[in-house]
Amino acid sequence: MLELKNLTFTAQNTDVNGKSSIRTIIDNVSYTFEKGKFYAITGPNGSGKTTLAKLIMGINEATSGSVIFEGKEITGLSITDRARAGIAYSFQNPARFKGTTCRDLLAMAAKTDDEKVIVDIITRVGICSLDFLDKPVDSRLSGGEIKKIELATTIALNPKVAIYDEPDTGIDLWTIDPMVKLLKKEQKNHNTTTIVVSHNRAFLEAADVLLLIKDGKIIYRGDLKGALPLLNDFSLCSFTNVCEGELNARCYR
Repeated sequence: MLELKNLTFTAQNTDVNGKSSIRTIIDNVSYTFEKGKFYAITGPNGSGKTTLAKLIMGINEATSGSVIFEGKEITGLSITDRARAGIAYSFQNPARFKGTTCRDLLAMAAKTDDEKVIVDIITRVGICSLDFLDKPVDSRLSGGEIKKIELATTIALNPKVAIYDEPDTGIDLWTIDPMVKLLKKEQKNHNTTTIVVSHNRAFLEAADVLLLIKDGKIIYRGDLKGALPLLNDFSLCSFTNVCEGELNARCYR
């Protein structure tokens, strides 16, 4: 459904002495995401998780390799063309739009001004006030509010592939589990291929497939149980002492 073939991304680094070098951030990655499955991408900070997601969306341009979607080569397509093809991206730090309301954004995403449709969408992400629809999407909104609008906008698009980069950023701890259930429900109801970049254990447990990335390579594909020894080896956290039993803040960092 969504296939990555020998995908590589490099960037030029300059050290404090002004010496330049090439850093490989994504290193010859090949993987096929199946239709309708829930994937979690995790790994140490700086391992290439978000970069891989941005390569799929076309935010970053691949140095080499291919992205194939529904049997068609899309490596050279723009972000806009990929969005039109059915790929959506939810940013870790969503943009704010001065003078644009929540209603405006959702109407554009859902391609309708029907208030019933828009209200249904915001209700699904936990916004229960009609007044919220006419709030500007600007700096006056909290981090959690702007994140919910971002999620609602992605859901309104009804994409074939939905990519969520650290969706729990700025969200109250007690909202994490409802968010996981929401994304799982959207995945199942619409047969959406869902890709979540996260450190949060709740998302890792919910995934059909967990992809563990280190140094730009996928080093593990499977479930959370099989990944635990590798995660512990990274010294990211002691699962048994810190994360086990925590109902909300189940994170391995």
